[in-house]
Amino acid sequence: MTDPPGWQAAASLRRRWRLRGLRRRCEARIRELPMPAPFDVRELCRLVADKRGRPIRLVPIASDGGVLGMWAATDTADVICYEQATTRPHQDHIILHELSHLLCDHYPAPLSFAEHARMLLPDLDPAMVRRVLGRTSYLTSEEQEAELLASLIQRRAHPPGHAADTRRGALSDRIQAALDWQDGGAGHHYPRYHRR
Repeated sequence: MTDPPGWQAAASLRRRWRLRGLRRRCEARIRELPMPAPFDVRELCRLVADKRGRPIRLVPIASDGGVLGMWAATDTADVICYEQATTRPHQDHIILHELSHLLCDHYPAPLSFAEHARMLLPDLDPAMVRRVLGRTSYLTSEEQEAELLASLIQRRAHPPGHAADTRRGALSDRIQAALDWQDGGAGHHYPRYHRR
């Protein structure tokens, strides 16, 4: 049995509309963020915590190649764990990714996490932890939303031409092109590449 004509084009169009909607939702969230100037991820976490009236603790972890980031919500605070054995820009992105899950209010199905909590958060009582979000437990759509929001926050914090922007490489240019679609007229959409 063959697929009906045009099914791939229809699927591609639906995917583009879904991504457009996702980007609009992320951009709306960014407009509500209290962005620090100069930008600092840790200061952003403090400002978000103040706005929500709920502390955010940043905890470096040694993942040994496992989970690089995790968000855990206790009864009294949110805890964002991030890999300590990586570069500061990578740590910042991990923190932004996990903060994005918090901002998007992502919740996985109930998980058994007591062992993970003891391993990653030895100073927290696992009984106090209400929910734990590790990167591998999200739905694909939640991962896309968190990654897009984290990338858009970084883009807003460091717009093209900013000193941090000059450190971008070919990989970030390809990611930017994939996330930044421009209307090419007649309903066609083409990626906008930023070449230096």
